Amino acid sequence: MNYQLVIVGPLETNCYLFYCPQTRECAVIDPGAEAEKVFEAISSLNLKPIIILNTHGHVDHTGANLDLKERYQVPIAIHPGDLPLLEEYLQLEFGLMLGARPAPAPDRLLTDGEKIVVGETFLQVIHSPGHSPGSVCFYTDHLLFAGDTLFCGGVGRTDLPGGSWKDLAHSLKARVMTLPDETVVLPGHGPKTTIGEERESNPYLE
Repeated sequence: MNYQLVIVGPLETNCYLFYCPQTRECAVIDPGAEAEKVFEAISSLNLKPIIILNTHGHVDHTGANLDLKERYQVPIAIHPGDLPLLEEYLQLEFGLMLGARPAPAPDRLLTDGEKIVVGETFLQVIHSPGHSPGSVCFYTDHLLFAGDTLFCGGVGRTDLPGGSWKDLAHSLKARVMTLPDETVVLPGHGPKTTIGEERESNPYLE
């Protein structure tokens, strides 16, 4: 699989480096904290970042956006539904406690179904609101970067501002669980799983 996991920050956010083996171009998905740790992983794999992708706007997934942008001079992309989260006061205050820097305004707004080209491969955007209004997953070749939409044995919480259980349930049923059972799910926190495993055992999907 052409990705590298980097676990960052006190909330143990899964930051992923999705890359093209041929060109070494990469997308940095959810750099939530500990920019130096992400820098080291990029350097060790000889990767060339071309974009920063946020599955949603919560600070534990965006806290190192500015550091990555300054270092590599690459654009930040997020769904417009989560733009308000980037400026939400309580979240900024929480971010300071986590050692995060305020996320800069994004350079690109993601739309459902669009393809993010990374070298000779790509990621497709799946808008999956529920955990937040602008939550998205990124899908490619039986690999799903799920953010906080779907976890191993769980789903994203919906009690935060902008969260909606109704929207999340619909996203899971109509957008996520329609993927093939062999799809590997790479969540925003915790261990990886598969669509098939979650279909069989996830209590929130019954």
